[in-house]
Amino acid sequence: MSPKSKLKLAILISNVGAGTNLQAIIDGIDREEIKAEICAVISDKIDAPGLERAKKHSLKIEICPTKEMLLSLLKKLNLDYICLAGWKQIILDEVILAFPNKIINLHPGLIPNTIDGNVGNPDSTKALWNKGMLATKAIKNFLDHKATFAGSSIHFLTLNFDFGPVLGKTFEKIETDDSVESLYKRLKKKENQLYVEVLKKLCKND
Repeated sequence: MSPKSKLKLAILISNVGAGTNLQAIIDGIDREEIKAEICAVISDKIDAPGLERAKKHSLKIEICPTKEMLLSLLKKLNLDYICLAGWKQIILDEVILAFPNKIINLHPGLIPNTIDGNVGNPDSTKALWNKGMLATKAIKNFLDHKATFAGSSIHFLTLNFDFGPVLGKTFEKIETDDSVESLYKRLKKKENQLYVEVLKKLCKND
């Protein structure tokens, strides 16, 4: 890769959330922290809030209504990395196999480095993986288990469910009066920042 070339990203979103991870990536690119360009914002729904952010920044938009259509669409784009930023459809095995260590996912839990491992919180208590849980359910699980910290991980997608090479983690201390909404609001800000930091490193090292 020449010094002036930029890596090519696709950002996958759905009609949940406000598109803050997408916006964080856009802002990171605009600040030249992430040496990349967004080739397409792909959504499975035409009413995804993130599409308005994409339009505002004149980004190419693709609608992919079924998981079976995704592989052929991605192959046309000549991508370096695929960023899941609120995408809610299942990623088929054929897509994962076609893009090994290229599909980046944010998981609302602390993924260990080994399949039988654990992650320690900053206070040395055991962190929760939240395997198979989506955002609000995962946040509720932190509170139900009276965890001392919530957290999220960014990892490469693999054939192992909710597990793959971990690229970064972030933690948020849980307060005694936290609700799902208050905890998620604080953690979400750290998730946005983490996505930028991960892409910053990947695009620098590639």
